[in-house]
Amino acid sequence: MAKGAGKARKKLPKTLAVVNADNCTGCEACIEVCPVDCIYKVPGEDQPVLQSFVDIDLERCIGCDLCERWCPWDAIDMVPTGQVAEAVANKGGPADYIEKNQENLVAVAQSLQDLAAEQAAATPAKK
Repeated sequence: MAKGAGKARKKLPKTLAVVNADNCTGCEACIEVCPVDCIYKVPGEDQPVLQSFVDIDLERCIGCDLCERWCPWDAIDMVPTGQVAEAVANKGGPADYIEKNQENLVAVAQSLQDLAAEQAAATPAKK
């Protein structure tokens, strides 16, 4: 389990980073600029050294958008927190990785999306 997992967040960012795994080459440019170390490399099953991409621990992402700006492959999108579950469900990637991890990744995204909705409902509208 990731560091910080299970800790309640006081405030969610407006957007969260989601990797389009089919565009990611695993160059690690995003890992180098992430201020909270929430991006991790995922090695390929068949050739771990040659086939890789990155993924993002959404529970740690602060929505700073540095990874999106530095990605040379346009493989990272900043998604509104209220829509992150669908974006994670459709982000692509190797079939074996999706099969093993999809349920957990979407569950985390859905819980953050639900929390964002709860926080929005609890916040009085500004005039």
